Amino acid sequence: MTIAIVLGIVVVALVLFTLDTIPIEVSSLGVVCLLALTGVLTPAQAFEGFSNDTVIFIFTLLAMTQGLASTGVVQLVGQRLAFFARFGHQTFVMAMMVVVAVFSSVISNTVTTAAFLPVAIGAANRAKVPKSKVLLPLAYASMLGGMVFLFGTSTNLVMSAALERMGMRGIGVAELAPVGLPVAILGIFVVVLLGPLLLPSREGKGGEEEWTLRDYLTEAVLTEDSRYIDKPLAEITEGLGLRVIGIVRDGRAVSAVPTEVLRGDERLLVEGTREDILRVKDLRGIEIRPDLRLADEEQLDKDTALVEASVPSGSPLVGRSLKEALFVERFGLVSLALHRHPSIQRVTKLQLLGRIFGERRMSLLPLAVGDVLLLRGPRAKVAELADGGALVVLSGHDYQPPRYGKALLAVTLFLGALAAGSLDIVPLSVAGLTGMLAMIATGCVDARKAFRVDWRVVLLIGSMMALGLAMEVSGAGRFLGQRVAELGDYGGPRTVLVALMLLTIILSAPMSNQAAALVVLPVALNAATQLGVDMRPFAMGVTLAASCSFITPLEPSCVLVYGPGHYRFTDFFRLGTPLTALLLCVLTVAVPWVWPFDGAKAQASVSVDGGAQADLVQHARLVAEHPLQSLAHGGLIASVGGDGQAEEERLVPVLGLGQLSVEAGERRVREAFGEQ
Repeated sequence: MTIAIVLGIVVVALVLFTLDTIPIEVSSLGVVCLLALTGVLTPAQAFEGFSNDTVIFIFTLLAMTQGLASTGVVQLVGQRLAFFARFGHQTFVMAMMVVVAVFSSVISNTVTTAAFLPVAIGAANRAKVPKSKVLLPLAYASMLGGMVFLFGTSTNLVMSAALERMGMRGIGVAELAPVGLPVAILGIFVVVLLGPLLLPSREGKGGEEEWTLRDYLTEAVLTEDSRYIDKPLAEITEGLGLRVIGIVRDGRAVSAVPTEVLRGDERLLVEGTREDILRVKDLRGIEIRPDLRLADEEQLDKDTALVEASVPSGSPLVGRSLKEALFVERFGLVSLALHRHPSIQRVTKLQLLGRIFGERRMSLLPLAVGDVLLLRGPRAKVAELADGGALVVLSGHDYQPPRYGKALLAVTLFLGALAAGSLDIVPLSVAGLTGMLAMIATGCVDARKAFRVDWRVVLLIGSMMALGLAMEVSGAGRFLGQRVAELGDYGGPRTVLVALMLLTIILSAPMSNQAAALVVLPVALNAATQLGVDMRPFAMGVTLAASCSFITPLEPSCVLVYGPGHYRFTDFFRLGTPLTALLLCVLTVAVPWVWPFDGAKAQASVSVDGGAQADLVQHARLVAEHPLQSLAHGGLIASVGGDGQAEEERLVPVLGLGQLSVEAGERRVREAFGEQ
């Protein structure tokens, strides 16, 4: 009855996730409540996932990612990556996926996705490509990269630890690479080819995002120590992905051709989105409009906000320039850029270039109704602006200039925390918390910004762990697994392997990848023993398959892009189904080739004395009487040879005894040692 309840809740969860009428994090919390209300889990068990070591580690990694962004590490990588946007959508997506997959092979999938999310959004805006065409490939690239090395995903680490608890050798650092690397490369090519056809062209409606896509005009000059002096304009336009639409030198307009050499005494007219203007603001060697800035602007890195404000009808600013209105003195804010109606903006460009009405600087342009200013300044001044009638605040967000001087420290703390947790020097959660607190203490990131993570990810992972536990304690996962193992009667080991990998992929949809793999692993090892083949290919197949579930957005990396990309549940199904099917076919061929079925004797002959066998039989009785407790502790039965040394291969014949009687368990142990 309990199994039926759990499977029913799984169906309800999948329906809710598919309909998408309720936010996915709310639906997942509803699943936790159902499990507790039906008595499948105790309240303590239902909420146990939120205190899980991995969940806490993921939260701290997301917080430390904020530190990498605050110190400019992500921006520096993004500037190089944005270069490929000029070669077209598919070229950019491929370059992005390759870079993300490389990072993800040694860093958590979720962390990699979170780190590159703003980079991908900015590059998509610059290339005029809908974010829905870019962000899902970003998430998939992080998942594909996680299949290459042991540290690429927490699922690999969890499975390695489980194998060691079961008496087998853990997964080597590069053991997955012979299969994971080709699979990752193939997956990237598939997404690049099919993505433009299967992904929607969808953008947000209303709100702040519309303003993000607005084109602004601004002026910039090179500083005296700028590295771009005596360099061609292409160093800025192509190397940094900026749009310089004109150059004013000695009062004359100069064509902004890529080969034009910059002397350092010219004004650059730059056009771009809000993100483009911010990148110019943060670049070393380039300054935005130095003729109009706050005297204490360099001290504005603590409590600074960025807002977009429109000039309304009746505003005292109408018909007056920023300089005439004493804008800085009156409002205490810096105007970084100006947006106008497209027809007016074209005339404004000509004015700034001196081609009509004589040369004009931006601070001398008369403002008109409907003009939008991109403003930066203290939060208190922004609040005062909202209370006045001169400007109408359209949108705003916190802004802090990158702290480039702490970039190396941030990277060191991040990698140190990752290494300490991955190498078991300290628990994962402790390593993550230590790294996060160290970043805050050293000023790499403000505490307020560090805790500004996507809590939906934490809620979803914690909730899905509760469902995974329910599948375990109720026997629902084992029930499904045993039905699959019966396929061994109709086909060879490859058929059973495919069925187990497919089951892992299916279970990865409602459950976390780790939970799905851990539920299937005992069944897979037991099936290998019954078939008389090596257990390694089954263990590796389940591990890799757990990272191949691209059909639903329940993977944390997919959750991160779900909102910003404006995706629907069916979008993942449309692209993820052919990708998952193809990779499953590749795993079917590659896994037995790298880890042959006859690689080791699954039923090795072992000589044991009577006392050791008696201990094993007694242990089998305990396992049969308390299967859940035994499963929870991993190892189940440790077989001992006559010389007192543990024999790894003797462990597996008694896996899965939870569904056997005590007598059947004893008989299985005796059969394993060649006695009837």
